[in-house]
Amino acid sequence: MDAIFNVLKPPKMTSHDVIGFLRRALNTKKIGHGGTLDPDAAGVLPVFAGSATRLLEFAVEGRKEYIAEFTLGAQTDTGDDSGEVVKTLPVPQFTQEQLLAVLARFIGPQLQLPPMYSAIKINGKKLYQLARQGVEVERTARPIEVYKLELLHYTETSFTVRVACSKGTYIRVLGEDLATALGTCGAMSFLLRTQVGAYTIDKAFTLQEIAANPDGCAAEPLTAVDALPKLRVNARQAARITNGVRTTLAGTADGRYVLLGPADEFLGIVRCEQERLQAEKILMHYAMPED
Repeated sequence: MDAIFNVLKPPKMTSHDVIGFLRRALNTKKIGHGGTLDPDAAGVLPVFAGSATRLLEFAVEGRKEYIAEFTLGAQTDTGDDSGEVVKTLPVPQFTQEQLLAVLARFIGPQLQLPPMYSAIKINGKKLYQLARQGVEVERTARPIEVYKLELLHYTETSFTVRVACSKGTYIRVLGEDLATALGTCGAMSFLLRTQVGAYTIDKAFTLQEIAANPDGCAAEPLTAVDALPKLRVNARQAARITNGVRTTLAGTADGRYVLLGPADEFLGIVRCEQERLQAEKILMHYAMPED
């Protein structure tokens, strides 16, 4: 199938496990997911099958939203409550106003140091593989942006927030940084991802639902790039562009576009520079008309 599945990933299952399940259920080898979700976390995991896998990069570019709980007083090696405690500190008393003030400090562009327990590769090895061997390597802080940090609930030793953020944001690290700003340490005790780009939890399907009715659960590949402007071309232009020929289209502004054929077929992604279109990702090759 050339489709995208908005999967409701259950906890205690890795993102790789989800791919394995759907590879068997859909009987396809060409399949991948957009944005790894921690094994203990649940929520939205977009899975791309067939030619839709060419659009995977667009899934991870989009806005992400989470509901996360952080428990204060103990920090773990993994950043969540599945790890070993490596530090404990007393939890100072704080008011709602103080907590809101701390949250406000973490809204906006910032640099974040990726955790050792992550899927980032350094010299061909994933960081979590090195971490399990007791090896810690130097990492470079990466630019991220937190768009929203909404306080949902708090107690003397924990708080729950709704987070909207850019790609590359580690919620576990955000929680550790928030705990430090409160004068203590902490770890993530719950994580639910509610949105990845165009895919939201209210329209997600369980693995069992997808296996039972894949056609009914499938989303069109176009949903991954629906935020991009559309550019419709005629048959001759479609044939040229999808077969790798740079094609002039007068009056087209520079930028990236969804390329549509004369019957609104989704052909792929193109980039325009100085009114010339160049294919970036082609999903369908269009035949040159005979006339």
